Amino acid sequence: MRAASGSQGRSVFLRVLFWSLLGAAALILAILIGVVVGETPLPLESVATVFANNLWGATYPVDRIDQGIIWSYRLPRTLVAAACGAGLALSGVVLQSLVRNALADPYLLGVSAGASTGAVAVTVLGIGGGAIGISAGAFSGAALAFLLVAALARAAGGGSVQLVLAGIAGSQLFNALTSFFIAKSANAEQARGIMFWLLGNLSGVRWPDVTLAVPAAFFGFLVCLWFTRAMDAFTFGASSAASLGIAVRRVQIVLIGATTLMTATMVSLVGSIGFVGLVIPHAMRFVVGPRHGRLVPASALAGAVFLIAADIASRTLIPGQVVPIGVVTALVGAPGFALILISNRRRI
Repeated sequence: MRAASGSQGRSVFLRVLFWSLLGAAALILAILIGVVVGETPLPLESVATVFANNLWGATYPVDRIDQGIIWSYRLPRTLVAAACGAGLALSGVVLQSLVRNALADPYLLGVSAGASTGAVAVTVLGIGGGAIGISAGAFSGAALAFLLVAALARAAGGGSVQLVLAGIAGSQLFNALTSFFIAKSANAEQARGIMFWLLGNLSGVRWPDVTLAVPAAFFGFLVCLWFTRAMDAFTFGASSAASLGIAVRRVQIVLIGATTLMTATMVSLVGSIGFVGLVIPHAMRFVVGPRHGRLVPASALAGAVFLIAADIASRTLIPGQVVPIGVVTALVGAPGFALILISNRRRI
């Protein structure tokens, strides 16, 4: 009996190790493609040379322009795209689990809109007198938006439908506030730059942004992994989760805090990007099932790869121009979600 149990444990470990290595390989391959493909295609040899020089101290000769494009522009941009995709997909998984609504995601529930308002208020209005950074302003706006939406939904009856409707109202409110702040305080050049950023823009991403996005996404990933059992329990409602020994209020606070942190960080860096947190969790449920032990890592990986692919498309769709990445995700995500909705109409 004990031998059989040990053999089963080793089998599970090897299976987890295999899928973990396969996922890591897929992510690394996506990052390499994101660095190689762009407005100016670069040979893989140049990418390998730049990586060797910067990571391992090699001294291979390399063109300075290629060095700048690969190391200072494309690599940080691709890493931030991966972190944003993973963070937004995980946020969608958490919110759909906690509120038990298939339409819940940071964009629909007003969290992204609130983060945008907070970031714009700090940037344009100068709230905080320079003592508050854009990320802190985005986090404050995201938290305020979620609290407002939750309070409105509770006052309307507390159901999942009420939460979605409250989220739509909250999104419209904070989007209106953002537009008002821009119209009131920004000049024409600022307004154009902010509006382009709000649609999702990775053009200005550099290495300091990587040090914000990657830790935020990794922290959120660890939190979600830790609470996979709790999220499985929330599938049947908060009362069922409590009966299974889950500390409902504490888990909700931690998961919502992690979601707010990830969303606010990503929005403060690249603007508001829709459909990632909505489509990716649904697609991964179709592939790996509803168990969060599988759904969390699958959604994080798929979100990272999806946003890297969207960033590549944003740089190559129109020669000489960069399309806002939020436009690309919407063009792909809207039809994709329609297909998922139709094919899973009995399960969503």
